[in-house]
Amino acid sequence: MAERVEIEHVTMKVSSREPEHVRQQLEQWLATKVDHASDVTVSDLEGSEANGMSSDTTLFRARWHDAEGDHDERLVARIAPDVHDVPVFPKYDLQGQFDVIRAVAALTKVPVPRPWWCEPRDDLLGAPFFVMSRVEGIVPPDVMPYPFGDNWLYDAGVDNQRKLQEATVAAIAALHEVPDAVERLPFLEKDKPGDTHLRRHVANTRAWYDMVAREGAPSTLVERAFDWLDANWPRHESAAVLSWGDSRIGNVLYRDFEPAALLDWEMAGLGPRELDVAWLVYAHRVFQDITGALGLPGMPHFLQPAEVATQYESLTGYAVRDLRWFMVYGAVQWGIVFLRTGARQVHFGEREWPEDRDEIMHNRIHLETLLDDITE
Repeated sequence: MAERVEIEHVTMKVSSREPEHVRQQLEQWLATKVDHASDVTVSDLEGSEANGMSSDTTLFRARWHDAEGDHDERLVARIAPDVHDVPVFPKYDLQGQFDVIRAVAALTKVPVPRPWWCEPRDDLLGAPFFVMSRVEGIVPPDVMPYPFGDNWLYDAGVDNQRKLQEATVAAIAALHEVPDAVERLPFLEKDKPGDTHLRRHVANTRAWYDMVAREGAPSTLVERAFDWLDANWPRHESAAVLSWGDSRIGNVLYRDFEPAALLDWEMAGLGPRELDVAWLVYAHRVFQDITGALGLPGMPHFLQPAEVATQYESLTGYAVRDLRWFMVYGAVQWGIVFLRTGARQVHFGEREWPEDRDEIMHNRIHLETLLDDITE
């Protein structure tokens, strides 16, 4: 076991929606979605304890009677954030998220929740939403980060940790094998100009950062990293695949150390395979570095870049290239997320802006170190 370190547990507010209003609206809406439904009730409403800081996630139980008999379903509503609650992303395509989950379910063996309905209107809950089945499983915690110790993954031992790593890499590899992803999933194409999928991907990320900067959180470090990315663009870009986008273990429900469902598809897109591979290893690096800064051992053996790349190649035959570049790109995106969630904390009165906005980025030191290491 790791040495226990007492750190204040901070719960960040993500929504101003009233649960009872959400329950009533879901109940009325559900009665319109099921043919010849009667005795429709929605109950047991609760916020998700899973990780995530973008969309609102509401768990609930729905009961109804129809021609097939009585139904009792445990469901999840993913609701786009209220525009007044400082959303992480510039826009939320809930229909796109719903459609990509359906595509993954239809075209692969990658486990995802069953998608039920998508509601594009914003007059019911204040924003579009979709409903999917609730999947049983456990998630590696973000708060406190799993490398801190005293949680199921840390205590599982090296063999089970490796089992989880290999199963997660295999799920990502299977996701990338969706045939003709560009033609099948055109709604995932990024809308900013660029002559390749990666160029358009980065252009969208830059536009996202520009919005965050305009609204009070400019970062000299993020801008420096964008300059480095432009100056060191990969010489080779693989053919575009379906990219999960937020491919970290904190977005996976596990059972017996294997994925039971891949969650959180806000960042899905089309692009090189390295986007997901690098994001997977960088997400762990963020938590491992925080752990090390506190003097804890963490999990330094876990999700190491070279090992993950080797595992991925063994499954797909594709040799990962320019992984360091893609890790810098992942670090930039993480930095933007931290800038935005910091702005949300300021909005809800949970903290004040630091004079140097870069201080609000939890991955600041690692991004600085990463850039220093490759520019020396």
